[in-house]
Amino acid sequence: MQQATTVVRHDTGLHARPASQFVKLAKQFKSEITISSKGKTVSAKSMVLILTLAVNKDSEIAISATGEDEQEAVTALVNLINNNFPE
Repeated sequence: MQQATTVVRHDTGLHARPASQFVKLAKQFKSEITISSKGKTVSAKSMVLILTLAVNKDSEIAISATGEDEQEAVTALVNLINNNFPE
């Protein structure tokens, strides 16, 4: 299992457009991927579940992956967040 924590700096947090980018990227990996915030963990491949986390700007999140491409998945998703969800 690979895990990393990061802080969401996007103005709207992990809502609507940023969340859709996150899910789209997560679905490209075969690994089981989860995202955790404020004590709640959900699938990183579900837009609806991610929105239930209500991740706001400056919130810390943890991304975990288990599977054959776990390292690549965590790295790519952390980079997406750290680069502020570029278009």
